[in-house]
Parts: sequence; structure tokens; C-alpha cells
Amino acid sequence: MNMQSPHVALRAALYLRVSTTRQAEHDVSIPDQRKQGEAYCASRGYQLVETFVEAGASATNDRRPEFQRMIEAGTSKPAPFDVVVVHSFSRFFRDHFELEFNVRKLAKNGVKLVSITQEMGDDPMHVMMRQIMALFDEYQSKENGKHVMRALKENARQGFWNGSLPPIGYRVVDAEQRGAKTKKKLEIDPLHAETVRLIFRLASEGDGTSGPMGVKNIVSHLNKHRMFTRNGGRWGIGQLHRVLTRRTYIGEHRFNRRSNKGVVKPEDEIVTVAVPPLIDLEIFEAVQNRLKVNNPKVTPPRVVSGPNLLTGICHCGNCGGAMTLRTGKNGRYRYYACSIRARQGDTGCKGRAIPMDKLDRIVVSHIEERLLDPERIEGVLASLLDRRQEGVERRSQHIAELNHRAAEADNRLKRLYDAIEAGSLDPAESSLGERIAGLTALRDQARADATRIEAMLASSTHQRLTGAAVRELASEARTRLRLGKGGYRREHVRAFAQHVEVADDAIYIKGNKNVLLRTLVATKGGKTAGTGVPGFIPKWRSGRDSNPRYGVTVYTLSRRAPSTTRPPLRSPAVRALAVTCGFRKASDDGKRGFMPARPFPEPGNAEECVIFCGQLWRWTGGKSASWYFLTIDGAAAEQIAGHALMRRLELGQARGFGSVRVIARIGGSVLRTSLFPKGKDGWMLPVKAAIRKAENLAEADPVTCELTLL
Repeated sequence: MNMQSPHVALRAALYLRVSTTRQAEHDVSIPDQRKQGEAYCASRGYQLVETFVEAGASATNDRRPEFQRMIEAGTSKPAPFDVVVVHSFSRFFRDHFELEFNVRKLAKNGVKLVSITQEMGDDPMHVMMRQIMALFDEYQSKENGKHVMRALKENARQGFWNGSLPPIGYRVVDAEQRGAKTKKKLEIDPLHAETVRLIFRLASEGDGTSGPMGVKNIVSHLNKHRMFTRNGGRWGIGQLHRVLTRRTYIGEHRFNRRSNKGVVKPEDEIVTVAVPPLIDLEIFEAVQNRLKVNNPKVTPPRVVSGPNLLTGICHCGNCGGAMTLRTGKNGRYRYYACSIRARQGDTGCKGRAIPMDKLDRIVVSHIEERLLDPERIEGVLASLLDRRQEGVERRSQHIAELNHRAAEADNRLKRLYDAIEAGSLDPAESSLGERIAGLTALRDQARADATRIEAMLASSTHQRLTGAAVRELASEARTRLRLGKGGYRREHVRAFAQHVEVADDAIYIKGNKNVLLRTLVATKGGKTAGTGVPGFIPKWRSGRDSNPRYGVTVYTLSRRAPSTTRPPLRSPAVRALAVTCGFRKASDDGKRGFMPARPFPEPGNAEECVIFCGQLWRWTGGKSASWYFLTIDGAAAEQIAGHALMRRLELGQARGFGSVRVIARIGGSVLRTSLFPKGKDGWMLPVKAAIRKAENLAEADPVTCELTLL
């Protein structure tokens, strides 16, 4: 190595960094660092072989492409350079743990880190000074972040936009000038506002041929009609779900809701910024209630798509518990039976069981003969039809007001243009341009709102219905309840009856008049209301993608910059690897399969989390005594070794036998134990008999383990 050859010039690599893209655009700091670095190398006789430039990246974590490329090159064998030159240690890292970890990682391969402005030696005193400087750099970074966040929160309280891409349907405009800074606010973007309104209209009312649509159906509708996103791309489920749940559209933008690690902050730290509303609060709340009802934690998917007619809506009249499927004679007989009685016996509920086909027939016959009786349905819906007609009249009046507003704004624009042509007004006046822009936006917004409401009234769900029309719809709905080859249309029946209660002497069927009317209108087009075919919104949808991503390889959750992005378990090869690594199946039968790794609870003093897959092996120490272990090697072992090194530096000594204390999770079992070194590059995790018994583990079984290093 050149480090041991004094007659050969050392090869040096420069690492240059600034924290923000604005600093990089000013093109001052990077050239100055480069100039000083080149002069330093020349004065020391170093041969400059490569320069790594990081323009606009924080040093609080290692998510920096050029930094990663430099570390990869510095740890390769043979290394292409012998020295990494930085302007100061803060350019390399603003985290004392990560700084020391990477310094030792480079030193292990014979590469040294030197600072132009903070020259240090290799003796223990200088190593301690470097660590103290790193602590001050980290403290300064956190203090700066605290002051910046305080200023951003105050800016948000005053109603200004703090930057970043605005939600679709809004655009950023200059609000006022304060010294050299231009304050900005959000305003409605006429180009995309109608897309957002359409999304909420589809979610609350449908497209006129069906009832309220689910997330997937809305995505299909938008993509089918070539209504693309702001960037011209196709809509996705996760993206549209965020639109439907974002309170910005009712005029309440929530700033500082999550930390840079994705953790939801307490309510007292969140600032609500008033913005122009796009959606009425009533419509937004109705959509949220629908999404909540269709959540699989509230309405299980088996209720949404199961084959049984009344599953999920049939309840016991005594205890209120659900009546679920029970069978007899190897499935020959099928019953709706009280689930409380089935689980707890007579002490829970005296319960009852009723043949499935009998209860189905009673409920459907009642809907046909009583609810959908043409003579009776008109009286049931009379008050609702009156309110519906009043709503149509109010919307018609609103359309007239919007058209009048648009015409008045257009006339004002014409008068301004006439005055400019006549020379009465100077076109160069800034206030004149703002006035014209304001009137134009007012006119365009009024016309767009009027067009939207007209389209809503033109849809079948808002057309005027008379008593005769309702009787005709009821007669048509009766014919659609039954299938041609026997059986019932499940979605139609469940749309008419949302709750069936089986008591000792009667069966009570309950429903909603609004849903009833929507279902009648929808069945005319051959479909049913959205409540008949409910979708569901996965609560576990966590990231930008519509599905979470999980990994089967080792990954690290840094205490400063946790990364929860993991490769997807989609391809057959990865799925097979997941099974090999012992991912458990989410079922009660305990069979092997795979399931997403659960979030690991972080103890108060936990620093890092490591996940690995290993094979259980046995070591026999005597005639009958034996112990079982998991071997940890590769990237996971290297991470644990780095942790052990830092703990030894902090405590001044190593733990007994060089062990590392951990909290280990295997399947559903959690235990506190220790890792022990195995050779030079590995670690051993002892697996107790209680854990093996609880998780049904045997020798040579593949095991997935989550470790929290303490």
C-alpha cells in the first residue's frame, strides 16, 4: 500500500458537499472547497485521482449517491485511493456515530480521512478530539433544524406556503413581498380543480350509471377516460386514496404532520393552514365515512366478497352478535347461527340457528312483496323525493347565480379592455394586470362550477323522479333480485337490506332510504348502488406505492434515518426465498408460508434493528447436553460488529466474551439475550428450548429473526 511507501505519492480523493440545492446553484462553496482541496493535496504531495461532488445533500444520514460511491470505492480491494480529503469533518458527516463508523470502515482497508481545516493525528488524544468535534457538528445540525422548523411553523400560522409541490388542484402564487423574501400562498388551479371535484363526486355519488364508486373503480374510470395526473401520468390506487383523505381540499392544509422519518407528530405540533376550499365539508365527511366503513378492519373482505347472502349483515336479536355460517352432516346442512353462542356456549347467549336457505328466502320475499311493492314504495320515499326536489331547485338557483357572476366578471373585463384601447388606462400599471388576472380567474371559476353542477343535475342520480317513475323502478328492481338459473343477486339484496336482526318471534330488516333510492335508480341501468358492491381501503397502505414493500434481505434501521422501504415479495424467486427464510403465514393453522415482517417495537435504549435469515443448528457439549444456535454473517454481522465497536468506545470496555445485548423476535416470541462472536466475521444467537417449542422449530429449520441491538 502507498500508506507504507514513503517514496511513492499518496493517492487522494476529494469529497465536496453543500447541504442545499440553493447553495449549489450559487456555485460558491463547491468551487472554494475544490480550490482549497487541490491546494492542500499539492502542498502535501498527494496525487489527486478522483473528486466526489455532493450538490445539495444533508450530512445527517448516508443517503447520498456520491458518498455511497466513495465509500464503496474506498472499501474495495485494492482501494483506488489512500486518502479522503474533506474541507472539514462536518462535510463528511454530521453524526458522530456514523462518522466514526465510516472512518473505521475506511481505515480497515487502509484509507485515511483527513480534514483541511481540522488536522488530526492518529494518537488517542486526536481521535478523542475528532469525536468531540463530531458531537459539536451533530449538535449544531440539530439546533439549526430546530430553529428552521420554528420559522416554518410560524410562516404556516400566518397562512403562507412553505414550499414543496402543492396538492393537485392547487398552485403556488406570490402573496406579498417582505424585504427580499417573497411570501407565497396556495390558490385553486383551474386546470386541475375539476379533476379533484370529479374524484369526490364519483366517490360520493358515482357516474350516473351506478352508486358511489370505490377507489379502484375511480382509478379505472379516470384512466379509461384519459383524465391523467398533473404530470400526465396514469392514476394509481395509493395516489387517489391520498386525494380522497386529504383535508387540504376542505380548506385545512396540515403542515408538519410527519417527521422526516415518516413518524406522525402529536396534534399540538401540527399547524393548520387556511387555504381556499375545493370540496364542501359535507361531501368530504360523507366520503370519509364511506372509506371508514369499507376498511377491512371494520368490514372484513370476506363480508365484502363472500358467497353467503347475509354474512356480515345478519345479527342475533338477543345478544347482537353476528350470525355466521355453521354446517352439519359434513356440509349437507347449512345454518346461520349466533357466533357468541358458538364461542361461549349457553352462558354467552341462548342463541338460535336458522337454516340458511330459509332465512334467505324470508328476507328476499319480504323485500319483494313488501319493500318493493309499487303501491307502498311511493309512500316510503315521499319525504325523500320532496327533499330531493328541493335540492335540485337549490342547485338550479346556484347555477343561475354562477352564470350571473361569470357574466358580470366578463363585462368588467370588457370595460377594462375598452378603457385600455381608449387610452384611459396605462397597460404598464402593475395593479391593472393583477385586476385583470383576478377577474379572469373569477370568471373561469364561476363557469367551471356552473358546468360541474349542470353535469351533476344531468346525471340519472339527480334527475327529477315522480311517484310513477318510482313505482316503475320498484317493479324493475323486483325482477332483478333473482337470478335466471335460481339464487339471488347478492349485491342487490344487500343494498336493499343493510341490517337483518333475527329475534325469537320476528325478523327485523333495516335499511336507509337514501341508499334505497340510489339502488332503485342504479338498477335501471343494470347495476346496483355502490353499497351493494363495497370495496375496501387497506389500512396498511403505507407509502407512495399502493402496496407496502417488504424485504427478505438484511436491512438496517438507523436511529437517525430509518428506512422502511424494502423490495417487494412479488416475483416467484423472491417469494420462494421468503418461504425458505421462514416467513410465517397469516393464519391460525401454523403452516409455513410467508407474511410481511411486522414492525419491530423499539425499546427506549434501542439503537439499531437488524433482520436476517439463518438455519438452526445444534452444538453438543457432552453426552446429553446440547445447545441450538443461529449463525449471523455477511452484512448483518458487519453491522453488529460496528455496533459492538462503538459500544466498547463509549463504555471503555467490552462486555463479557465480547457479547452484544439484543432483543430478539422469532415469530411471535420475544426474548432478551446476547450475541456471541463466532470466529472473526460471524456471530451466534442462542435459541432457548421454550422458543423452539413455541415456534415449532427443529434442527436445520430456516428461521427469520429480528434483532434490536441494545
